[in-house]
Amino acid sequence: MRNFTHFLYTLAISLFLLVGMTSCELVGGIFKAGAWTGALLVIGVIVLVIWGFARLFGGRRS
Repeated sequence: MRNFTHFLYTLAISLFLLVGMTSCELVGGIFKAGAWTGALLVIGVIVLVIWGFARLFGGRRS
């Protein structure tokens, strides 16, 4: 039950972020902040997404 609750919580946050920030606003903000800041931000988001999927679907080994 805890895993399902955690999954729903993660899904709700993901949907909120997806709806709350459109791609045009995101790209415009990245270009205003500068190329290096944008690149670091994109790399950080990719790392967080991979880490999140690993936590959700990876399980823990005993």
